[in-house]
Amino acid sequence: MKKIRILLIEDNRLLRNGIVSMLKTQVDMQVVAADDGENIPAAMEKHHPAVVLLDLGLQSKNSLQIVKLLKKEFPETKIIVMDLIPLQTDVLEFVQAGVAGFILKDAGITEFYKTIRSVSEGGKVLPSNLTGSLFSQIVKHAVTEFKPSLIAKSVSMTKRELQVVELVAEGATNKEIAQKLHLSAYTVKSHVHNILEKLALHTRVQIAKHAYSSESYKSTSDTASLITD
Repeated sequence: MKKIRILLIEDNRLLRNGIVSMLKTQVDMQVVAADDGENIPAAMEKHHPAVVLLDLGLQSKNSLQIVKLLKKEFPETKIIVMDLIPLQTDVLEFVQAGVAGFILKDAGITEFYKTIRSVSEGGKVLPSNLTGSLFSQIVKHAVTEFKPSLIAKSVSMTKRELQVVELVAEGATNKEIAQKLHLSAYTVKSHVHNILEKLALHTRVQIAKHAYSSESYKSTSDTASLITD
């Protein structure tokens, strides 16, 4: 039987040892290395794991940058991120960077093993608490294509909302947006609220970040009529 070669990256020693002990009980899994995040390139070169289990909240390393580096240097390796309750924005960022799956740290053991097996076989696994939500549908587009523009296409945005997104991305306040688009401040506030809900975001900063990651907003808003809601 060909075993799933696993590299575990977790800086909590107790949790790291516990996960290794769990995985050792599975006849189809092999932990080739368990790292605290300090020697990842060397471990990858030496062991060539098929799956990397990565803690989202490493204390001394940026987990998102690790994902980007791994996908650049070892594109065939599947990456699963582990976290207690990942934020929707974190899920989106990690999916865009190339993560294939998520494991909640309070998940059951059976679900834990199932996620590893599914990802190793080419599957994509979202956090269970997001399954069935609008956000999960948005992320599934990114999981499939890894193109930020597809996320914008998966959400129905009016031309006016696209204009507001671009102006928010430029740093404009609601009052400034209202003046530029000849709207009331209340109407602009309503548009911003709708945009946050549609994109499953929480702040104006996240709207701006999302806009800069998707050229489709700029190209669409450039051609949008200022009198079209």
